[in-house]
Amino acid sequence: MEVKKGDFVIVHTEQGVGLGEVVEGPFPGNEKVHPKELKKIQRLATADEIHTYSENLRSEEEAGKYCLERIQVHQLPMNLVDVEYLFDRSKIIFYFTADGRVDFRELVKDLVRRFRTRVELRQIGVRNQAKMVGGLGICGRPLCCATFLKNFHPVSIKMAKEQNLSLNPSKISGACGRLMCCLQYEYDTYCALKKGMPKMGKKIETPEGRGKVIRQNLIDRRVTVLLESGQEIELEIDASEPRKKKDK
Repeated sequence: MEVKKGDFVIVHTEQGVGLGEVVEGPFPGNEKVHPKELKKIQRLATADEIHTYSENLRSEEEAGKYCLERIQVHQLPMNLVDVEYLFDRSKIIFYFTADGRVDFRELVKDLVRRFRTRVELRQIGVRNQAKMVGGLGICGRPLCCATFLKNFHPVSIKMAKEQNLSLNPSKISGACGRLMCCLQYEYDTYCALKKGMPKMGKKIETPEGRGKVIRQNLIDRRVTVLLESGQEIELEIDASEPRKKKDK
């Protein structure tokens, strides 16, 4: 089977048969990057199937508008994120975010009466909302979660501290309002670079006298020391020699 970018194909998903668009043509696999077992394309989509897919997209837009209207009528504390019609129209899924549990039983009744199919309201987190909606990060690039990240990993404020980043929430938080996923990308590298380096605030002996470490340059393996005399000096740390521990 020959497929190219832009082709519509029929595939099997966790929710049954689906239609997808080829976004990148065939290329050699990399065992270190790609999983050993990949899902297979069943066949190229027919013109009727592509038409059905287009109709589903229009129906999703209509369903989203109606759902928003009913949310306002019932005054529900929830935020509609996306609507998804299964390809065979056997079920329609409404994704939403909310601060807590929401009693949406009356909303479901309205949706079932309107669309005459199975209805599922699925609550998601703010990270998944950013992944589905997309956008640009403070770096100016598309959000990692919306482009290449498949799974979310735990991110903590400790990761920002270890990398000497600003702890200003506006600078280390992503579009979702949570800590940025990219804080973990270089965390292990910084932890390795810090081995053998005197910690911030540590009092050490220098050729110029006793002083306290006030800055670290992990890449160049240098530290800035504030001497008891008030003078600041910069020292290079030899990675080949283990640092001797000194009492404060």
